[in-house]
Amino acid sequence: MATGQLFSRTTQALFYNYKQLPIQRMLDFDFLCGRETPSVAGIINPGAEGFQKLFFGQEEIAIPVHSTIEAACAAHPTADVFINFASFRSAAASSMAALKQPTIRVVAIIAEGVPESDTKQLIAYARSNNKVVIGPATVGGIQAGAFKIGDTAGTIDNIIHCKLYRPGSVGFVSKSGGMSNEMYNTIARVTDGIYEGIAIGGDVFPGSTLSDHILRFNNIPQVKMMVVLGELGGRDEYSLVEALKQGKVNKPVVAWVSGTCARLFKSEVQFGHAGAKSGGEMESAQGKNQALREAGAIVPTSYEALEAAIKETFAKLVEEEKITPVKEIKPPQIPEDLNSAIKSGKVRAPTHIISTISDDRGEEPCYAGVPMSSIVEQGYGVGDVISLLWFKRSLPRYCTHFIEICIMLCADHGPCVSGAHNTIVTARAGKDLVSSLVSGLLTIGPRFGGAIDDAARYFKDAYDRCLTPYEFVESMKKKGIRVPGIGHRIKRGDNRDKRVELLQRFARTHFPSVKYMEYAVQVETYTLSKANNLVLNVDGAIGSLFLDLLAGSGMFSKQEIDEIVEIGYLNGLFVLARSIGLIGHTFDQKRLKQPLYRHPWEDVLYTK
Repeated sequence: MATGQLFSRTTQALFYNYKQLPIQRMLDFDFLCGRETPSVAGIINPGAEGFQKLFFGQEEIAIPVHSTIEAACAAHPTADVFINFASFRSAAASSMAALKQPTIRVVAIIAEGVPESDTKQLIAYARSNNKVVIGPATVGGIQAGAFKIGDTAGTIDNIIHCKLYRPGSVGFVSKSGGMSNEMYNTIARVTDGIYEGIAIGGDVFPGSTLSDHILRFNNIPQVKMMVVLGELGGRDEYSLVEALKQGKVNKPVVAWVSGTCARLFKSEVQFGHAGAKSGGEMESAQGKNQALREAGAIVPTSYEALEAAIKETFAKLVEEEKITPVKEIKPPQIPEDLNSAIKSGKVRAPTHIISTISDDRGEEPCYAGVPMSSIVEQGYGVGDVISLLWFKRSLPRYCTHFIEICIMLCADHGPCVSGAHNTIVTARAGKDLVSSLVSGLLTIGPRFGGAIDDAARYFKDAYDRCLTPYEFVESMKKKGIRVPGIGHRIKRGDNRDKRVELLQRFARTHFPSVKYMEYAVQVETYTLSKANNLVLNVDGAIGSLFLDLLAGSGMFSKQEIDEIVEIGYLNGLFVLARSIGLIGHTFDQKRLKQPLYRHPWEDVLYTK
């Protein structure tokens, strides 16, 4: 066991099993104490590597994350404290691995309920190798103004209240971590505060004992008096009794063993800790308090009198000029986290993204304000979801059904169109699904898919300006622009596209008005007089009918309709629909295990 000070203002630790809050509390304590370097050198998170962002005062820092204890110790040879936040199931193995590292000197085990046989092995190894184990079942310890373990001493407000940001003159050791926080407060009220405080842990076999730390404190010049808080159960306090009797401790020790109320119960009592179990007289709080009193410790008559005993002992040492009370200093202000500051109404921070279509902050995600459960329970389809996420409103059923028909009709157009061809070639090159899909989607544009948008724009402009089909077509011809939505490589006036006929039939049956579609049909009549292949194609049909959907539903203003057409909603519909086919082609090629594609020489005209 160490014979002197465990920590200093330069002590650094490795933190096992990433926990954001206790690490941030350690770093906030560092900043409060004016440390130049963070006390957490590295984080060990099994299976993960990289960096974790945290704050050191106002500065955001990146703390390295290592996947193994060995890697962390090799990367940070000056870090000699291992703070173990592993569960009770793995705490023993990871603690032993840390103890076996030559750079690790102190291991703190936070977990409660570590198997006793494992704990005994850890204790034996630590003692034979001159290392220190704090815990199990501990919050750790603290050296005021220098270093603290994890959640020791609680919040920053409590740390400031207990004056732990600068060293005092009292050494404190306890079994209980919760009672440590209470005693730090008590000691700060009646003395100049603690120099070091340790919670050895509440399990039956702690890695270090009360007397181990009292003997350390006795060798630290800055510690002028000690306070001990024990508890009923076990016989750990008797090692301190023996040390006092043998004269190994020459500084005042104020002690109290809690649990005197156990005698009020008729049967054996188990308190909060595994080790706090009332047994025979020697293990009772009364028996231990009496033994400590007889050995020379200052033992009050009750816990309520403990504060007065500490105050009296400190005052006497000051009077004897053995203690010069520490001068008070004003600690720096710890910046408040933005989230907590916003919640408390202290600041207002601008957002960086605006979303008006969905919200997942509540109990369930909502699409345009409609809960996900309602979407399922009311039997909404894909068209309804699109209406909520794209148009931010629930469109009539005929509208959403029309959207679904468009998706079905545009889902695929065979393997030879440019998008499908690109997807097939990419899939055969061994690329993943997303890469293959994106390869096909990137071909969508004015000549492939984008004609839906252009058809809607030009038909709308011509109709709204009351152009006759003749004026519209001829004006486009003068500009050198082909009429979008008109023309097909295969279909003719006497062999029309079935998809177009289906869309027109549905619209005439369900839409309140089909004025834009009828205008497109009139344009088709004129173009067919010029050439038999200048038929209204599926792009033109969808483009014109979407205009009718927007205008006839009565749910969109003229400005909204203009915006929808301009933004490119219809192109989005084609992208969504065609993604289904492109994904299908990807799976088809992979299922068939097709090799890398190479275009045949015979299909290339080589020329100079």
